[in-house]
This record gives sequence, C-alpha cells and structure tokens, in this order.
Amino acid sequence: MPDDRKRSDVSALLGIGIVVALCLVAGLGLGWVLDAAVGTTPVFLLVGLLLGIIAAGCYTVAEFRKQLKP
Repeated sequence: MPDDRKRSDVSALLGIGIVVALCLVAGLGLGWVLDAAVGTTPVFLLVGLLLGIIAAGCYTVAEFRKQLKP
C-alpha cells in the first residue's frame, strides 16, 4: 500500500521539528544548570547550545538519509 507508506514518511518528517527543538532545549538547559552549579555565566550555556545544534543536525541528516533510501 503506497498510501500508508507516504503517510508514515510524512509523520516521520514532521517529527524532526520536535526532536530538533528538544535537542536545543536540552542543550541549553544542561548548559544553564552547569553554569549555575559552577558559577560561570555563558560558558556552558554556549557549549550546550553548540552540542544541541550538532545533535539536531546529526539527527536531521540521519532521518533524511533514511527517507531518501529507495
């Protein structure tokens, strides 16, 4: 059934946005907590943001590769 496959592909691609947002929020949150614990201001927040961006990018690339397979 090609219609069912298209529907599941679309829902998987729509879920990418949620995962990207969660990666960014988790990175920022962990960075904020580490900054508060150590007493530094923007250091771990920026590192957490960078790690969240990297994680979101890796997930996005992996999902698109999965969707583009024949």
